[in-house]
Amino acid sequence: MRSHSFEHQASEVLAVLGNPFRIRLVMTLWAQEACVCHLEALLKKRQAYISQHLMALRELNLLETRRDGKYIYYRLANEEIIDLIKKAGLIAGFDQEKLPRKQDIQVLDKCICPNCDGDGSAASVLQQESELIENQ
Repeated sequence: MRSHSFEHQASEVLAVLGNPFRIRLVMTLWAQEACVCHLEALLKKRQAYISQHLMALRELNLLETRRDGKYIYYRLANEEIIDLIKKAGLIAGFDQEKLPRKQDIQVLDKCICPNCDGDGSAASVLQQESELIENQ
């Protein structure tokens, strides 16, 4: 059973954010709601790896989800988590002028998943892959 003390709950949030990839994931979800296949395309990691990190963030209610058919879309439950991450960066000595800004975070309108592709044809998937590479 989880403790409900302030110290324990705060340490759980800080611990889950103690992973650089999770911070990158949270920052990505700050810029847009995304399904795992979008996150795969943006973050260049495998679905299983991303899903493990999403689960850790969801367990602490840092993320919310919505289902659209078989796809689950993730978004931040509370954008104040971004302030915490930025403050941690400042405490660590990161330059205030170089802090991430929402408008500078890469977003993806479409990826190569069947949900974005529409017809799911191999030719269409290859076309979207080449467009993704060109736009990066």
